[in-house]
Amino acid sequence: MPEHIHPLNPIAFHLGPIPVHWYGIIIGIGAFLGFLLASREGKKRGISSETISDLLLLALPIAILTARIYYVIFEWSYYKENPGEIIAIWHGGIAIHGGIIGALLTAIWFCRKKNLSFWRMADVLAPSLLLGQAIGRWGNFMNQEAHGGPVTRQFLESIHLPGFIINQMYIDGTYYHPTFLYESVWNIVGVIVLIVLRRTILKRGETFLSYLGWYSIGRFFVEGLRTDSLMLTSHIRIAQLVSLLCLIGSLFLLWYRRKSGMETSKYVSSP
Repeated sequence: MPEHIHPLNPIAFHLGPIPVHWYGIIIGIGAFLGFLLASREGKKRGISSETISDLLLLALPIAILTARIYYVIFEWSYYKENPGEIIAIWHGGIAIHGGIIGALLTAIWFCRKKNLSFWRMADVLAPSLLLGQAIGRWGNFMNQEAHGGPVTRQFLESIHLPGFIINQMYIDGTYYHPTFLYESVWNIVGVIVLIVLRRTILKRGETFLSYLGWYSIGRFFVEGLRTDSLMLTSHIRIAQLVSLLCLIGSLFLLWYRRKSGMETSKYVSSP
């Protein structure tokens, strides 16, 4: 490694002997900012901040757990030989699709228990989910993971990246695609798109379905650049397959709900 390049320390500070990793801090920041965004919108839709915080406090740990379980299952050949690493979530290794599954099931159960409309809640939370995912990718940046294939420093400079990102993408003597950044930017744009669309043309339930479609498109293409993908076979990347299924499913539900008249009220008119 060139002498002038030093990777950022993935450990933010220590609480006595316990290291506090940037990975966890960044995920926490993403969750908090997502909560603020959802709380502000929820008040307009008749959902209190307390209700959203109750759901978040329940769904976040479950989502992290299911994201880890999802990752470990598809990397079992490694973890069965290193069982002590299964709980080492601070080293990275959580799958967003696993987290989405856990959060979705938790939200469905929560809304039924509280006698709330799942679609209304999902629409309120959709931009927050994208925001949290966008911020969370910077945890991968700190861990120097979720990157793409080799590139030159000249390439990274040609796309006008700041020096600290370029230097952090220098890993074991090679520069890599900052795929974490590509996905983060895609998600940030998606937050803006969802907020604008739900104020105009989207009906109830369609913000969440649009979230699934938007995220899936970006993830499908970004995943194709990555070198650490979870693989179903030697040629099929799990995240690309799941993204394709989510995209098809969201498009079908958008079409079917409109065609069948299942939902007639616009999101902005929902109390």
